[in-house]
Amino acid sequence: MGSIARTAWRSSAILVVAITCAAVPALADKPQIALEKSIPVKVTAIPIDFDRDNPARKEFDKLIYRGGLNLFANSSFFGGYSAMALDPSGTFLLAISDSGTWLRAKLDYDGRTLKGLSGVTLGPLLGRDGKPLLDDQERDSEGMTLIEGDPSKGTAYVSFERHHRIDRYPFEGDRFGPPTGSVPLPAGTKRMSRNSGLEAIVLMHGGRLKGTLVAFAESLTDKNGNLQGWLLGGSKPGSIAVKRIGGFDITDAAELPDGGLILLERRFRYSEGVKMRLRRVAASEIKPGAVIQGEVLLEATDALNIDNMEAVAVHRRVSGETVITIMSDDNFSGLQRTLIMQFALPGGEPIAAGAPAN
Repeated sequence: MGSIARTAWRSSAILVVAITCAAVPALADKPQIALEKSIPVKVTAIPIDFDRDNPARKEFDKLIYRGGLNLFANSSFFGGYSAMALDPSGTFLLAISDSGTWLRAKLDYDGRTLKGLSGVTLGPLLGRDGKPLLDDQERDSEGMTLIEGDPSKGTAYVSFERHHRIDRYPFEGDRFGPPTGSVPLPAGTKRMSRNSGLEAIVLMHGGRLKGTLVAFAESLTDKNGNLQGWLLGGSKPGSIAVKRIGGFDITDAAELPDGGLILLERRFRYSEGVKMRLRRVAASEIKPGAVIQGEVLLEATDALNIDNMEAVAVHRRVSGETVITIMSDDNFSGLQRTLIMQFALPGGEPIAAGAPAN
């Protein structure tokens, strides 16, 4: 099959997936019962190439592909991952699902290439009553950012849609919550639709924005058609916006070591399938009233090996290389996949001995 035929087939396949999932909800249902406690899960990982037709190709736009995995687990609670965090070494992962559960795992490498996940645990997000979240109005967790600690123990902000909110969650070991407070939302969030809320939240840990929570709505636009965001807390709170390019929506964001941001974006149309984009935002662009343009690092269609990419995290290797990790939300559909992939930004100075890799 030629490359044009393959691209046409993949677009048709995406269309069939979307129509099928819409017509047969059972193929895309979240678990209808709550996960009562944390459980160990074995995850099978199959290596994937980003360019199926040319596996040797590693350079894509301004990034270098460092490898990826297609993940499988024999659990109805595995899937739906919409946000994640990594420790400074890029070894330990914490992810949340929009079904109100969390995943903790160790990322295993062969040199610089991902080869699998080990020590995988799934558990429930707890509500204010200390019970696992089950109601779809309450459990649709979309964004997460660490306040303190690391994926094994700490405190995180988690954003939810449907019942729009940002809750503060302590977590450790086998327990995530209950929440100990919430962040007051700005008045502009009242315009968010039920299923399009605060998809991306990032607490800035350094630079002039230290202590500021940056939040972006998935597809809410201002009067000029720009994607709406807010700077919450910190020394200079206020509204910000992201220049909307090509009809993409924001699905997640992560802090860069230099105080900037990486934005993960998605576009889906029945006629063309799914697309994804990674955009870098300089720290100098993030200020009240600004319209962020950023720099496109990567844009991909389903001709490449993508799915519904919703989660992003960043870490810096000792070599100085900045690594961007992205993960997909399979919508609990047998026709979609849970993928995890890594890309590197070229360059970067080696980290001095004793200095943190972040």
